[in-house]
Amino acid sequence: MSDDVRLRAVGEADLEVFLAQEHDPEAVRRSKFPPREREAFMTHWKTRVLGDPTVLVRAVIVGGEVAGNLVSWWEQERRFTGYWFGRAFWGRGIGSTAMTLFLQEEKTRPLYADPYIGNTGSVRLLEKCGFQRTGTIMHGENEHVMLVLSES
Repeated sequence: MSDDVRLRAVGEADLEVFLAQEHDPEAVRRSKFPPREREAFMTHWKTRVLGDPTVLVRAVIVGGEVAGNLVSWWEQERRFTGYWFGRAFWGRGIGSTAMTLFLQEEKTRPLYADPYIGNTGSVRLLEKCGFQRTGTIMHGENEHVMLVLSES
């Protein structure tokens, strides 16, 4: 892959890009994640993501552009990871490269992820990075694949 993929701290200006990416209709369809209204999105990011010292979050930069973000957070006793990339950056290996870089910073194992079962690109990305399927779970009416990255 010829794209130069870097991770950096998230700045407040990145939130506008992330908001637009979350509202992409194809991304919403694939993820089964309903986009939030601007105020709810900004409040969530400023308080629950950037305002929580236990959350690790990075902006993904490709050729100087904000391609998306990677995040890890605690849900009860489990550490989860998730990500969101703009559609222009799909299918180019950027997500796998970015996740590989992120996993060098995020040392907690086991690390969990639970993408929508129909989001085969996301499931494939996680599996390429070493996550293994452990079953499925329901989020509302949608089935999600539970994946785990264990100690190596």
